[in-house]
Amino acid sequence: MYAGVVGPGEEAADGECAAAYEVGRLLAQAGAVVVTGGLDGVMAAASRGAFEHGGVTVGILPGADRAAANPYLTVSLPTGMGQLRNALLVRSCDALVAVGGSWGTASEIALACRTGVPVYTIGGWRFDAAGPVPVASAEEAVRRLLAGR
Repeated sequence: MYAGVVGPGEEAADGECAAAYEVGRLLAQAGAVVVTGGLDGVMAAASRGAFEHGGVTVGILPGADRAAANPYLTVSLPTGMGQLRNALLVRSCDALVAVGGSWGTASEIALACRTGVPVYTIGGWRFDAAGPVPVASAEEAVRRLLAGR
């Protein structure tokens, strides 16, 4: 399983990063590949949680410079596509966990919902009931993601 973890970058709150770290850890322990946007904040925290627990991490970077990636990636893929890389991230995943909210996160959630990729949200912005599934914790997000519901 390839699981995306999306959320705010530099503006991520400490609590969002803590939840993302836990999501990454739990996904790695379940054998999932963790896919992020490869930068700071929620992306780095989820990557770190997976990386430190033996998981495989993939970062789909918005820029063309691999050196911009966070240090917790197994694979860094520079795209040079800016925010358009969000579609690549979504389409490369079987499901997403969104931690917190930002405009980039909202675009990833929307793309996932439009293309049938399940989304589980921890905090962040509220969406239509037909969209992402709000959950209370990292544990619930990963449990439901792995169970396919």
